[in-house]
Amino acid sequence: MPLPCGRREKQILELNSFARIPLGFMPTPIDALPRLSDELGVQILVKRDDYTGFGGGGNKVRKLEYLMAEALAAKAEVLITTGGHQSNHARMVAACAAKFGMKAMLVLRGNKPEHYQGNLLLDRIFGASLEFLDPDDYFHLIDARFEALAQSVTETGGVPYVIPLGGANATGALGYVRAVREMAEQCKSMNIAPPDTLVLPVGSGGTMAGLLIGCRMFWPQTRVIGVSVSRDAVWFQERIARIANECAALLEVDHTVQPDDVIVADNYVGTSYGVPSADGNAAIERVGRSEGILLDPVYTGKAMAGLFGLVADGTIAPHSRVIFIHCGGSPALFPFADNFVS
Repeated sequence: MPLPCGRREKQILELNSFARIPLGFMPTPIDALPRLSDELGVQILVKRDDYTGFGGGGNKVRKLEYLMAEALAAKAEVLITTGGHQSNHARMVAACAAKFGMKAMLVLRGNKPEHYQGNLLLDRIFGASLEFLDPDDYFHLIDARFEALAQSVTETGGVPYVIPLGGANATGALGYVRAVREMAEQCKSMNIAPPDTLVLPVGSGGTMAGLLIGCRMFWPQTRVIGVSVSRDAVWFQERIARIANECAALLEVDHTVQPDDVIVADNYVGTSYGVPSADGNAAIERVGRSEGILLDPVYTGKAMAGLFGLVADGTIAPHSRVIFIHCGGSPALFPFADNFVS
């Protein structure tokens, strides 16, 4: 049931009260995928957040609009963050540092590469310093490394601002609360009903947390399904529920998300995070050849493979309307070119 008009207006005012630095080209379009829709028997639309533009585009731009407002208010001089080898988030943090005259320190999961391609190349072009942690020890080392880097900056008279993996915290999640509001306005102007389901890749959880709260506020009948590209569903359910509830508390809205409310399909990861999967690669080629849209092998390719699987097993019902959140990431295609050239 739609929210009463007065309550909806109050929630919009709450969202508008947070400091935000406009970075992206908003609103991003919602595109129809007619050929795939006919093949699958489901109406598929795509929210083109690969078109956010700034720093090469992607979903992290929406989060960084809020996170950078905090960083600038704190008079930060150094941005410290982390991600995988081909992290879209790290790339966009590096772009933010360049734009605002700061330094970016990126601590990336993986061994030092022989060649800098894809997002790693863009990190270097944006002037970031790169540090690499052994992938097997990464989760044991990253918190201490963050602390040591921040302390080092402080001791030399600088002001650090640490951004968590994927920008996944309550402040960053505000970007995707706002995205749901944006989509609701677009669908209204296009004279189409709200979608039955949103589908997105889930790597650190902040985007899904924001979408869950945004749907509670603006599309209460819409279901959100995440497709994991890294961890098991239980890990994400606890994490995403926590971030969502912290975001709701920031907004002072009475929406509570329980772990069981968080739907994550975790059987499309493949062998590991950051490693292309056969199903994901097939989805990249299928979408590219049928719709002329580029996905990537780390996030959106696997998520689209998940969407296909969820349609096939009936989780997404025939004739329903789905919006796929395109989180960007096409620079990560190029380091994996051998996966697509026979």
